[in-house]
Amino acid sequence: MKPLDIALCITDLDLGGAERCMVELACRLDRREFRPVVYCLAGRPAAGDDSLVHMLESAVVEVHFLGARGNRHVFRVVRRLQQLLASQNPQLIQSFLFHANIVSRIATRRAGAPKVVSGIRVAEPRRWHLVIDRFTDRLVDRHVCVSRSVARFSETRAKLSAEKLVVIPNGVDIARFPAEHPADLSQFGIGADRRVVTFVGRLDRQKGLPWLIETAPVWLERLSGCDLLLVGKGAEGPKLRRMCRRLGIADRVHFAGRRPDVPEILAASELLVLPSAWEGMPNVVLEAMATGLPVVATAVEGVCELLGPAAERQTVGHGDSQALTDKIVALIEDSRTATQLGMENRRRAEENFDITRMVATYQDLWESIVMA
Repeated sequence: MKPLDIALCITDLDLGGAERCMVELACRLDRREFRPVVYCLAGRPAAGDDSLVHMLESAVVEVHFLGARGNRHVFRVVRRLQQLLASQNPQLIQSFLFHANIVSRIATRRAGAPKVVSGIRVAEPRRWHLVIDRFTDRLVDRHVCVSRSVARFSETRAKLSAEKLVVIPNGVDIARFPAEHPADLSQFGIGADRRVVTFVGRLDRQKGLPWLIETAPVWLERLSGCDLLLVGKGAEGPKLRRMCRRLGIADRVHFAGRRPDVPEILAASELLVLPSAWEGMPNVVLEAMATGLPVVATAVEGVCELLGPAAERQTVGHGDSQALTDKIVALIEDSRTATQLGMENRRRAEENFDITRMVATYQDLWESIVMA
């Protein structure tokens, strides 16, 4: 049988969890059964931030960049995607992230109405997102939610059709973790004798970083040999740097920017901290688990599903500063417990979240929809 033509649409291809998930999926599809083409609403990332594009190119996956720069280009991007889809004539389009979901729904129906599958990556609380998702739900055949928590949120808050919701958890390439050669953290101004608590993600209000920085003077004082490393870029960067200076911890908090070597950075860290206000199923927690690291994270959507039976020992309520401080300090000071939790996390990642399982589940879903 001839391979199914699949369109994969995403908002951008910067380094991020959803972006890596999509790229891994595109590169690992069985080419005897699926022929993928990737559509990126934004332009090509700048040199140094385009490692995901190189992965696609190495796997000989066709990629189109539509060049959007903000919401003002939405109608132009819809028209361009419509033209490209009419040319490809795919049997199904799978989108990832909110803007790609909405643009692909409209463009696909205008291009001839193949099957449409949207990817819901987070429990997005912004009301206008929820309204637009609900309004365009009729254009969608299935919504893939990354966790049961996101599926419940999508049904109860976004009011999406329950029968359209499917849960496919994220997967991790276990072979990449832990990295064989840990990163040299001196490049970020961290001494060789220091122990490091690491955050990885966008410097965005979703991630709860002002709260983390506000608590940092307390736990950094209790952990005199420890520093905080923030890996990522985002609009809150300048604000966070000002906070560090105001609180007198600028020499203990290090900003690495966006990095392609996250596995190596995690391998050089003591634990991962993730203080998010909301999530879906954070890939960085999965990557920390695969590295064999303990985690201190807020008990938001998807986190407890990832950590499983060890979740209670590694999660706190968002805004519970005392619990956040105590758990960071306890895991840094008690290396035996930290090692035990890291081993449990690694084993759970291997047994439940290997990336080959994720890819196979997407393939089965697409075939069932197209063949229905």
